[in-house]
Amino acid sequence: MPNIKSAKKRVLLAEARNARNKASKSALKTAIKKFEAAAAEGNRTEAEGTYKVAVKAIDKAAAKGLLHKNNAAHKKSALTLKLNNVD
Repeated sequence: MPNIKSAKKRVLLAEARNARNKASKSALKTAIKKFEAAAAEGNRTEAEGTYKVAVKAIDKAAAKGLLHKNNAAHKKSALTLKLNNVD
């Protein structure tokens, strides 16, 4: 544990930031899993709805710096291909 006041503050801020990032990443993964479940079922209308939610979550994560922009583009591309293959 740090002794200097500013270092103590940095530890607290880092913990808060880590918790926020962990929650955001978890929400992102949940949105993607919901889309993949709907696509696996073959339910086109549900897949389209969850696709929009997942893409929006990916864009937000990229804007916040949770994902690199190329990683976000790769994820969106993969989701789009899955959506196009749903009957």
